[in-house]
Amino acid sequence: MTSRQRVQLALDHEEPDRVPVDLGSSLVTGIQASAYARLKRALGIGEGEVRVYEPFQMLAEVEEPVRRALGVDVYGIMLPVTIFGYRNENWKAFRLFDGTEVRVSQHFVWDELPNGDLVQYPQGDRGAPASGRMPKDGFYFDAIVRQEPIDETRLDAREWVEQTYGLFGDEDLRFLEEQSRWYFENSEYALFGNFGGGSFGDIAIVVGPHIPHPKGIRDPEEFYVSHLTRKEYIREIFELTLEIQMKNIEMYWQAVGERIQVIEINGNDFGAQNGPFISPQMYRELYKPYHKRMNDWVHANTGWKTFFHSCGSNVAFLDDFREAGVDILNPVQISATGMDPGYLKKNYGDDFVFWGGAVDAQHTLPFASADQVRREVRENVRTFMTGGGFVFNNVHNIQAGVPVDNILAMFQALQETGHYGR
Repeated sequence: MTSRQRVQLALDHEEPDRVPVDLGSSLVTGIQASAYARLKRALGIGEGEVRVYEPFQMLAEVEEPVRRALGVDVYGIMLPVTIFGYRNENWKAFRLFDGTEVRVSQHFVWDELPNGDLVQYPQGDRGAPASGRMPKDGFYFDAIVRQEPIDETRLDAREWVEQTYGLFGDEDLRFLEEQSRWYFENSEYALFGNFGGGSFGDIAIVVGPHIPHPKGIRDPEEFYVSHLTRKEYIREIFELTLEIQMKNIEMYWQAVGERIQVIEINGNDFGAQNGPFISPQMYRELYKPYHKRMNDWVHANTGWKTFFHSCGSNVAFLDDFREAGVDILNPVQISATGMDPGYLKKNYGDDFVFWGGAVDAQHTLPFASADQVRREVRENVRTFMTGGGFVFNNVHNIQAGVPVDNILAMFQALQETGHYGR
């Protein structure tokens, strides 16, 4: 069975030969560069280089030898543009604080502050205020909030949206067409479309790390408060965003067609650790109509399945997600309140494909023993795999401090457990 066939059966809630595997197809199913470098060494793979394609989370490109060694079934189609707004091209050397040697885009421009922190700039432009900060000895860049003083009389939703989003250009569409065609014709991978245009209010984008001088409400706390105090402003932002992204998704379809099987619609988080991040009623009022319109378009015009990323405890939203047309749930944060694998599979296994949920990424994977990782992965895989509807992945990205033995144990446990008919 090819990877493409295997993933398609899982998406159709049927049982393939084995559980399909994802590592690195998206910005939320990948691996941090330091962890990736250690994994390559442990696998005995000396060729290639560690390229950071996403410098906000410092995610590494997963290379073909690593994909083969781990049995990865999914390849991500994504534009070569970072969250800071510059292109990945003409790679140059960079060293992380822990000594890991990586390659970054030539447009990755950074400065070291007197306290040892690193900062980088929107679109690689030192003429703009820095928009990302990596604390000394840290592993990731934090977004720098550059909220200007708020003048209620000058808040302009259209200005906010036009600064934040834009229509795909000819170069973008040509890249998507060529990349999707090459991997469709020259590999057996299932192809994952990194669209993300339905991420209304995604805080990583709200702060505007790619915008030299962001206008409007850009502070995350103030943005959420505005759901109550400036509701029409938020609603207008979402309406204008939808107008742009509905055009984009149609152009995306024209570029990639049925060569992809999955499209990421949402990257925003609606769950916190112990319950909803916002009230279900607010989700129904401000978000659900837009998610439904995008999912409905996908289902009416394509054969794609829609991938919906939302961290935390999402139990209170699951019925609404289903009604909004969500096909795939990710990252399946099993350590959050109410997100028990048995409960999710029993009550929602016919509604959603679970993409993730392999192991508790907050406690077990980084801090337990390799044997404990194996035990938990085996148990979760057995729960989620029954009847199909499961793609194996960690809960979110594999983080910098995870011991390499635990990473290997996670994949070994899948190989021992994830075959159907045994």
